[in-house]
Amino acid sequence: MRELQHSIEHFFAAGPAAIGDDAALAAFHQLRDALEAGTLRSAEPDPTASTGWRVNAWVKRGILLGFRLGSLEKMNGSNPDARPMLSFVDKATYPVRRFTATQGIRIVPGGSSVRSGAHLAKGVVMMPPAYVNVGAFVDEGTMIDSHALVGSCAQIGKRVHLSAAAQIGGVLEPVNASPVIIEDDALIGGNTGVYEGTIVRTRTVLAAGVILTRGTPVYDLPNNKILKATAETPLIIPAGAVVVAGSRAITTGPGKDLGLSVYTPIIVKYRDEKTDLSTTLEDLLR
Repeated sequence: MRELQHSIEHFFAAGPAAIGDDAALAAFHQLRDALEAGTLRSAEPDPTASTGWRVNAWVKRGILLGFRLGSLEKMNGSNPDARPMLSFVDKATYPVRRFTATQGIRIVPGGSSVRSGAHLAKGVVMMPPAYVNVGAFVDEGTMIDSHALVGSCAQIGKRVHLSAAAQIGGVLEPVNASPVIIEDDALIGGNTGVYEGTIVRTRTVLAAGVILTRGTPVYDLPNNKILKATAETPLIIPAGAVVVAGSRAITTGPGKDLGLSVYTPIIVKYRDEKTDLSTTLEDLLR
C-alpha cells in the first residue's frame, strides 16, 4: 500500500494538473477497488493510538482525487439485462455498485443505494430506502434499516443495528478529521444522529432521538462525570453505555428566569442482562 499511498499523495498535490492523467486515474481505481474489498480503510483499529483508531488521511485525499478526476456522466442503476429503473448523473469515477448473491449481502428492493468505494461485508442487510456513501466500511452482520444513512468514511462494526432514520455523519473535509466510528454490537436507535468524529464503543445502546456531536456534553450518571471532546480527541461513548435523550436546566441569565432547558444526552446505566434481552435482533430477519 505504500506505493499506492505515494501515488495518491503525488496526484492529489498536483491539483487540476492531474485531470486527464491515465496514471492518476489508475491509482484512483486501485484505491477505490481496495476500499470496496475492505482491504483498505479510511480509519482502522490501532491499539497504539489514544482512541484505539488510526485515521488514514491519505485515503480520504484519494477519494477527493476521484471527484476531481471524474466528469459528469448520465448513468442508470438497472441490471444490464433489464429495462433501466433509475437514471441519475454523477461523476464517472463513481459508477453504480452492483452486487451478486455470492457476496452474501442483502439489498432489499425499494430505493437503497451504495456508492462505489464503500465496503459492505458478508451478512449486511439494507432495508429500503437507505444509503451508504463512499469510503464507508460496514462490517459483518450489520443491519442498516429504512431511511438510515452511513456517511462518507464512517466505520461501522460487526452486528451493529442502525435503526430507522439513524444518521451516521460523514467526513471528507478537512481530510485530517476523524470519521464517525460505531464499534461492534452497538444498537443505534431510531432518529438518532452521530456526527463529527464521535466514537461509539462496543455494545453501546443509543436510545431513539439521541444526538451526539463534537460539542455535545454527555452526562454519565452511573460514574458521576461529564464526557466531552477535547482539542485532541473526539467525543467517546464508553463501551456498554445506555444513552437516552435528556435535558439540563439553564442556570444563568434569561434562560434561568424563563425556566428553560437545553438538550443533552444522558448515560442512565450500562448494559445488563435485561438490556441485552430487549436489544436482541430477530435472527429470522437475516
